[in-house]
Amino acid sequence: MAARMNPKWNGQFSCFDLVARTAENAGRSSRTIVRVRDIEIGASDFVVMAGPCAVESEDQLLRTAEAVAKSGARFLRGGAYKPRSSPYAFQGLGEEGLKLLAKARAETGLAIITEVMSEEDVELIAEYADIMQVGTRSMDNYALLEALGSCGRPVLLKRGMTARLEELLRSAQVIAMAGNPQIILCERGIRTFETATRNTLDIAAVAVLKRVSHLPVIVDPSHAAGIRCLVPALARAAIAIGADGLLVEVHPTPERALSDGDQSLSFPEFRQMMSDLEPYFSLRRQDAQARLELIAMGAD
Repeated sequence: MAARMNPKWNGQFSCFDLVARTAENAGRSSRTIVRVRDIEIGASDFVVMAGPCAVESEDQLLRTAEAVAKSGARFLRGGAYKPRSSPYAFQGLGEEGLKLLAKARAETGLAIITEVMSEEDVELIAEYADIMQVGTRSMDNYALLEALGSCGRPVLLKRGMTARLEELLRSAQVIAMAGNPQIILCERGIRTFETATRNTLDIAAVAVLKRVSHLPVIVDPSHAAGIRCLVPALARAAIAIGADGLLVEVHPTPERALSDGDQSLSFPEFRQMMSDLEPYFSLRRQDAQARLELIAMGAD
């Protein structure tokens, strides 16, 4: 069945022609699949990226990498450079953290995703990372976005705390116009008047983005929840709504984490979540494969 564009959406998003579905291409444009090594993001598989908010030590990172790999994650996430709200908080290990991520990749086979905060760091981080992450505070850093256009790595673009979807796609358009079409969008919760959670997961945003854009969309339930017991429920919602993957924080001892311990899953909690999600993964693969077959037939 051919996709129908809501007239309001078409007018709102079609100016971002490199990342949006428009009235002209809605009926024939296939979805972007971001390929990293042997991993396809946006295809039939549901891809899980997991690891600590911050790289703290070799032991912490290697233990986490081994644990999340055994539970089914395909990417190791970990921040070497941390954009912290407080100047007194842990700011990351810098290049030493990048070297530890590279060692973890060599020992486990996991691909690496890590955050880049400044255009000055793009070249260095691209030497280590498989995916360059743009954090929520950097979504409007256009100098950084333009520099990522020539980094030679896919980019995961997180939605800003108060950003509309139109503004998220505008930032994606900047990266694409600079020469890099390999972009993954990430819904990580937005700031609202609600205080029971750290942020409010805009689950409807995933459905809208999958309709108005051809880019893969993943969900970060950890930053949306801010509370680890809610992460599995939000992960299930992400799969059900049609997301292409998850970005989850995992730590050996969350209560002693230097960053975001309250929302980080322990190894047993992550293993249990992944086991509980397996039926959802299966349904997601079936649905995604059916959609890809429709696209191949020119029906979507």
